[in-house]
Amino acid sequence: MEIRIGKHILGVGRPAFIVAEMSGNHGGSLERALEIVRAAKRAGADAIKLQTYTADTITLNCDRDDFRLPAGTPWAEYATLWDLYDKAHTPWDWHEAIFAEARRLDLEVFSSPFDESAVDLLEGLEAPAYKIASPEITHIPLLERVAQTRKPVIISTGIAELADIELALETLRGAGASEIIVLKCTTAYPAPPEDSNLSTIADMAARFGVLAGLSDHTLGSVAPICAVALGASFIEKHFVLDEGKDTVDSFFSSGEAEFSRMVQDIRLAEKSLGRVSYEIAPSARSNLRGRRSLYVVEAIKAGEVFSDANVKSIRPSFGLHPKYKKTILGRHAKRDLQPGDRLSWEAVE
Repeated sequence: MEIRIGKHILGVGRPAFIVAEMSGNHGGSLERALEIVRAAKRAGADAIKLQTYTADTITLNCDRDDFRLPAGTPWAEYATLWDLYDKAHTPWDWHEAIFAEARRLDLEVFSSPFDESAVDLLEGLEAPAYKIASPEITHIPLLERVAQTRKPVIISTGIAELADIELALETLRGAGASEIIVLKCTTAYPAPPEDSNLSTIADMAARFGVLAGLSDHTLGSVAPICAVALGASFIEKHFVLDEGKDTVDSFFSSGEAEFSRMVQDIRLAEKSLGRVSYEIAPSARSNLRGRRSLYVVEAIKAGEVFSDANVKSIRPSFGLHPKYKKTILGRHAKRDLQPGDRLSWEAVE
């Protein structure tokens, strides 16, 4: 299976598609948002991703207990859901400028819509794909609207059980989506590595008949690199500018330098994975001489018998294969041989 997102083709054996998630790391500044796009390009990302919502499209401006943030959350200072989303959202009138800057840099750009009106906005910008955020996996009307675009759909599963994933896929496919990527995700900020369960990635691909990947909330780059080794076709990680890390998601996001190292390490991991091969690698062929072969170690006269005393298996590997030693022992030399001579069949009667 292969899926195209813009100019990139995703699939088994293809390079992982690496996405920098801007989220609310623009800190309310369009110029910072545009600089994030530029920094993501410099860091080697294949795409920049936004989140398209307003506080009013995602929750209610209400301070009743149901709508208040619990004390233990990293965002408790914002008090209510509405306050948090009002702070973190990317204004809709910024989208056109952000899309334009990404395209100027030849960087793919798409978004996570959080309601149907967000899809309408993104369709107007010709978004090449749609990402369903983990909390929206049960938002059936949104899934149906996204599927109707017939564009690739990426689903995060951070707070989804198996039945939720199955329902989401059934909904998407029933409404017209045929190109789907399912992401292993742990919706914790930051996510503990021991909760990552990256082995699920290969199972997702096989079980659901999709491409699979990782939406990563762990610190560092170990999880994304492991995910690629396990077959992930898609890697998403939150991205923040190196300077001024004071935004709503900065505490678990990667800066340009760290993200760049991750991209480089992923590309190196992909080269290391290579293909199934039992051939000696070209770079290793010069070391073949390090293997053993049969050599004369004491002077032998013509007609003399080969024995353990005058023939040994030693380095380098230019003589006969060591497997022939038993065959040669007890046979006679055709000619005089000196220590250091390679043993060959021409020297054996």
